[in-house]
Amino acid sequence: MKIRAAVLHEMELPNPYSESKPLKIETLELDPPQYGEVLVKIKAAGLCHSDLSVINGNRPRPMPMALGHEAAGEVVEVGEGVTDLKPGDHVVCSFVPSCGHCLPCQEGRPALCEPGAAVNNEGTLLSGERRLHLNDEVIHHHLGVSGFAEYAVIARNSLVKVDPEVPFDKVAIFGCAVMTGVGAVVNTARIQYGSTVAVVGLGGVGLSALLGAIGAGASRIIAVDIHPGKLQFAKELGATDTFDSRDSDVISLVRSATNGGVDYAFETAGAVPAMQVAYGITRRGGTTVTTGLPHPSHQFSFPQVSLTAEERTIKGSYVGSCVPARDIPRFIELYKQGRLPVERLLTDKISLEQINEGFDRLARGEASRIVVTIW
Repeated sequence: MKIRAAVLHEMELPNPYSESKPLKIETLELDPPQYGEVLVKIKAAGLCHSDLSVINGNRPRPMPMALGHEAAGEVVEVGEGVTDLKPGDHVVCSFVPSCGHCLPCQEGRPALCEPGAAVNNEGTLLSGERRLHLNDEVIHHHLGVSGFAEYAVIARNSLVKVDPEVPFDKVAIFGCAVMTGVGAVVNTARIQYGSTVAVVGLGGVGLSALLGAIGAGASRIIAVDIHPGKLQFAKELGATDTFDSRDSDVISLVRSATNGGVDYAFETAGAVPAMQVAYGITRRGGTTVTTGLPHPSHQFSFPQVSLTAEERTIKGSYVGSCVPARDIPRFIELYKQGRLPVERLLTDKISLEQINEGFDRLARGEASRIVVTIW
């Protein structure tokens, strides 16, 4: 079938993207779903820094690639072997397909699925195949989803069935921002009730982590960012204190305000300076968690002695250490109860044709979550 999709042919084009237009709206040929695959009509897809990191070259991927990984839609057709989904079901995409057989999957850690990571790097579905074509050219899949499109063929293992009562533009962000941010708090760090928390970097993931910390009962929540507007928004969401990380004394200021630092600090910006701040404001005996994805060549250093002498912990958190089939429905239920107001993170809704301008806004730090709606 013929579909329209946003395709990246070349990384590292200069911004503003409204002028260089790295994403081209192309008419592609989409093959029908094969064994274990599902055809999904995409209804909404969020613009995420993980997409931006491919556009600007921080996360190198094979080109050309149809981008978009934080998406939700409606099942249109199921391939052979798919028995638990049917046309009309609403689904959220998970950007790490879980094979269910490798050691991490058997340990209950599907975010670390080894075959899933391999095919994501190669730009294929879990089967190792590609279902997108532009004339005679094969188009790679972005993280098994390629959600900036009218339709997508996706592995069943990359989909989570969700409550159809939740609007697509809201439920889409559970596939990355909410799952990663909230998951880092409740799954990776498992913060203690009444503990102190700092979030460094207030994009969609960081603000989701902030909401997760509120829901988990943190007594004090420090928000740190370089954008005054985001600091004000964090305050409105429930942050107890805000600090501008452009201040050269930000680490000492936070440590002074918190009597030596916070119990848990979350770095969500994907930048070494942000990680340095997060580690610097973590107290003795505390835990620093990073969800960010900087360029593979970037290095973070710290005094090794502090790990032992101060019993410090550094943890990585990928996909919020989530089990998507378990955690996405749980988080949606909290949203429905008003205990996880992630709808407040939605900055704007745009069309597929406005996607380059949307990424300009994301790169400038003007948006928490912009969602492409495809009705």
